[in-house]
Amino acid sequence: MEAKATVKNIRISPRKVRTVLGLIRNKNILQAFACLDSVHRSAAPVIKTLLKSAVANADDLHPGIDVDNLIVREAFANEGATLKRFRARAMGRGARINKRTTHITIVVSTPA
Repeated sequence: MEAKATVKNIRISPRKVRTVLGLIRNKNILQAFACLDSVHRSAAPVIKTLLKSAVANADDLHPGIDVDNLIVREAFANEGATLKRFRARAMGRGARINKRTTHITIVVSTPA
């Protein structure tokens, strides 16, 4: 039994999010929450909220499931839309700045 939660268009680059997701992948829910509490990265609070949502979805979809026994089966971050901006440079030129967004998905399931 599994459940998932997704958040889209988070204004953090996917590269920064993937480092935090790698820490919680294939871990127990309680271990994942403890890990997210100790990590000081900007993506950690967003991922913690998303993990809570995935656990709530599992509880709603499969009543009577032991939520403390769930495992983070999949956790991945895909690129979202990129906001393209320009910054003024010397001699009237402009340099492009890419402000990246991320789609984050977390799948939790019971141990096999």
